[in-house]
Amino acid sequence: MSDDLEFILEDARDGMKKALNHLETELIKIRAGKASPQMLDGLTVDYYGSPTALNQVANVASMDARTLTIQPWERNMLAPIERAIINANLGVTPQNDGNIIRLFMPPLTEERRREFVKRAGGEGEQSKVAIRNIRRDAIEQIKKLQKDGLSEDEAKDAEKEIQDITDKNIALVEKHLSAKEKEIMAV
Repeated sequence: MSDDLEFILEDARDGMKKALNHLETELIKIRAGKASPQMLDGLTVDYYGSPTALNQVANVASMDARTLTIQPWERNMLAPIERAIINANLGVTPQNDGNIIRLFMPPLTEERRREFVKRAGGEGEQSKVAIRNIRRDAIEQIKKLQKDGLSEDEAKDAEKEIQDITDKNIALVEKHLSAKEKEIMAV
């Protein structure tokens, strides 16, 4: 197999792996009944005029299965952190006691669980679309190589390998989604 084909295949593998990693990151943020500090990953706070990740201005910890505590490094960051949580629309109201912020996660209703399953499904669909786009781009590159003199057999083999990689990654997306759905629907 030529170096160009090997590069295209490796590039497709890497891209699909990144799409899968992104899905895993997004699924962690969808809560499944218990409070987890990862739920607040990606939340940015206005830190003296510049948007900064919450975990860089405060310590986020899980007190118990339903409570998160946020201890800012500086006391004057309480209000901006509280504002960021409210604006993030997480479905929780921050409780500020002047020293730390507590987030009490309400128990999930059946309706809310279904919403979360739907959201997880949406994330999964985005990952599948990204994987299919990577497949399409790789096959287009293979067709260009074929026009430049690559044999038809090599092109067909490479396309089949791209399809196999795609099928494996879509199956992994499905596996992640079903595991997350079980986790969310467990009472």
